[in-house]
Amino acid sequence: MARSRNIKQDVESLTAMIRRIIRENGRDYVKTYIFAAVCLMLVAASTAFMAWIMEAVINEAFAKKNADQIWLICGSVLAAFVIRGAASYGQAVALAEVGNNLVARYQQRLIDHLMTLGVGYFGDTRSAQIAAQISQNVAGIRDVMNLTITSFARDLLTLVALLVVMVTKDPVLSLIVFAGAPPVLMALRYISKRLRSATRESIDLNSRVLSAMQETVQGITIVKAFTMEKQISSRTAELIKAAEGRSNRIARLTERTSPLTETIAGLAISGVIAYAAFRSIYGDVLPGAFFSFITALLLAYDPARRLARLQINLERAVVNARMIYEILDETPTQGDRPGAVDLVVERGEIEFRNVGFGYGTGEIVLDDVSFKAEAGKTTAVVGPSGAGKSTLISLVPRFYDPAAGQVLIDGVDIATVTKTSLRQQIAYVSQQAWLFEGSIRANLRYARPDATDAEIEDAARLANAHEFILAQPQGYDTMLGENGVNLSGGQRQRISIARALVRNAPILLLDEATSALDNESEAAVQNALESAMRNRTVLVIAHRLSTIAKADRIVVMQGGKVVETGSHADLSANKGGLYARLQAFSEAGHGVDQPDPVLDADVKGGKA
Repeated sequence: MARSRNIKQDVESLTAMIRRIIRENGRDYVKTYIFAAVCLMLVAASTAFMAWIMEAVINEAFAKKNADQIWLICGSVLAAFVIRGAASYGQAVALAEVGNNLVARYQQRLIDHLMTLGVGYFGDTRSAQIAAQISQNVAGIRDVMNLTITSFARDLLTLVALLVVMVTKDPVLSLIVFAGAPPVLMALRYISKRLRSATRESIDLNSRVLSAMQETVQGITIVKAFTMEKQISSRTAELIKAAEGRSNRIARLTERTSPLTETIAGLAISGVIAYAAFRSIYGDVLPGAFFSFITALLLAYDPARRLARLQINLERAVVNARMIYEILDETPTQGDRPGAVDLVVERGEIEFRNVGFGYGTGEIVLDDVSFKAEAGKTTAVVGPSGAGKSTLISLVPRFYDPAAGQVLIDGVDIATVTKTSLRQQIAYVSQQAWLFEGSIRANLRYARPDATDAEIEDAARLANAHEFILAQPQGYDTMLGENGVNLSGGQRQRISIARALVRNAPILLLDEATSALDNESEAAVQNALESAMRNRTVLVIAHRLSTIAKADRIVVMQGGKVVETGSHADLSANKGGLYARLQAFSEAGHGVDQPDPVLDADVKGGKA
């Protein structure tokens, strides 16, 4: 009983996924699918005609030697093959074009949907795994559609037409053939159930293999620097071996139908030949009907075999499709509120009001944080590692929403405005200067697509990037390697700052923009930052005192709380304060946010 219920649920799940795919796509391609179906019907009809006419070929041409009928028979056979060839070409091209368009459509749907998901989703899911999952599975949608139309419009119709020919030529022989169907169907149902789980495991493993390869290529400098080649090779070898094992299991399961169907087909055809031969020898029956029957039987074998394997092939395609829908069904966690309005920034004051936040792990990252970043001024946020600085700054563009409290810009709660209008008022420079495929000019124009070449070059000059850009082989049109690998760290960061200047937004967020640079590069980038910070509200997470000292206001954080605020001079004068100790730690050659044993001991002891 339980087994029967599980089989029913599996069939319902398979059917539900097929219905969803057809519902979402069938209407858009209905004309093309109708054309392909007509072509497939012609293929089925011409195939059945070839079996049907064999009786006339044998009896009229060879047994009765009727010369008048030969030309008509030959012309009919030629016409059938011409129609079959043209119809096969038409359906193949039509289905290929629809299939390619389906793949392109779902690739676009996926990228559009991924753009709606919050940063948290990408924090929980490895980017390489997402890319591998998409590249492997997106063709599953196409395969479901194509398998469905070809199976019903070609294979099923061909099989039915040939069965009609067989029954009309000899009902007794047809019964002999039909006796082999039940055991084949039972075996296929058993195989398809096992294949589903094996296919899912194989897809997961192959995604992990591609993910490992992509990460290795992206981090090749680290791999080389730490002589990780053997470790990476060994780890990847385990994944590859496991993926190979699953693929072999799928092959064994999939091809397990072949010996079964071949054996049953052999028994059926042997029985047919024995029965027909007996009637011809002892009953003096013309052989035309038998040859027509055996032709139909042999031609029916391929469509019957494909239909027998249909559930297996559909299972594999649906598993792929289902993994694509797992991404598409992921609900955006940060949609705009109903009635959200566009944000208009007049001054640019940022206020954190009793803000609390945690990442869902139960740990409190920000605890009742309150302060203002005054309009047109620079506010620096400093503190030891783990104080919550980066989390704090990520709340301003709504990469995450606070669990408690409010973030306000010019007195407006940013949760009540549209994310697009909010982010259009913000320029962001991260610690990692991420550059995209394309030219330097294209990377700068991403900040504001309508920016002119003159505006782009002016921004580059302010960011101290114009001269080194002109020194590149094609200047602003120089194509960048992956993430700007053909530029130095300082050059990439200055392009990132120039991109923020092209944005020309009233609010500038700097997330440790110089922490990864050497002293020479930092000096160039710092000059660029000073240009970028003029006449803007700036919220900066500082790693070194060079930026902190010039800030209009400094907010000192520890353990997710604000423990001190003031100017550089005031905070430095308080020798017992956290900022003064951070300053001393920095002057000893460390970054202000690096771990400090003394500070860590204070945190454990409950001191602020």
